[in-house]
Amino acid sequence: MIAAVVNAVVVALGALLGLAFGGRLREEHTGTIVAGLGICVVVIGITSAIVTANILIVIVSMVLGTILGELLKIEARLDTLGDWLKARLGRHGGSRFTEGFVTASLLFCVGSMAIMGSFDAGLRGDYQTIFAKSALDGVMAVTFAATMGLGVMFSGLTVLVYQGALTLLAGVVEPFLSEAVVVEMSAVGGVLLIGTGINILGLAPKRLKVGNMLPAMVLPVIWFWIAGRLGG
Repeated sequence: MIAAVVNAVVVALGALLGLAFGGRLREEHTGTIVAGLGICVVVIGITSAIVTANILIVIVSMVLGTILGELLKIEARLDTLGDWLKARLGRHGGSRFTEGFVTASLLFCVGSMAIMGSFDAGLRGDYQTIFAKSALDGVMAVTFAATMGLGVMFSGLTVLVYQGALTLLAGVVEPFLSEAVVVEMSAVGGVLLIGTGINILGLAPKRLKVGNMLPAMVLPVIWFWIAGRLGG
């Protein structure tokens, strides 16, 4: 759990630093910074997505995972949690609290570093990947908090719960995590990051429900398990 705690603390500290500088940014500068961050997120997503060795796995995972996420209403639950936190903070929450909370939570939790870093910490006590991710997340938290406000800091709670759970479950899922599975999970995560970047840039007619797509990340595990059972 120490790795998840460190990552969450770094996100919170980075966000606090961003909040300290955010008030000095002009509105036109804020918009440009957000656009730049959105482009970077899209590029990171594309870099991860193109590693797939079987695009069919990514497509099927996205379709079935999104259907499951829609049924579970994951995005709505994240929004509700963000709104609840904002209400508890009153006037300190800011107008973009929920947007910052949901966007940062997805950004920091989607990706191979979050998954494999947590598993490395849980199985081998190897914290190097999570520490490297923490440094990257800290920098991103500074810039996102400066533009989206206090909600980014509270995304550290999401990081703590998500990566902490992965660390604790590492021993259970290890037998299913072949190199091929990790590659396809990373590819699906890349697609989700592209969706997050599109939301940040405001390119879609309405906000993409990336949160509802989260179950897609675990479906490559099931794909390979079924393929193994079928001998293919």
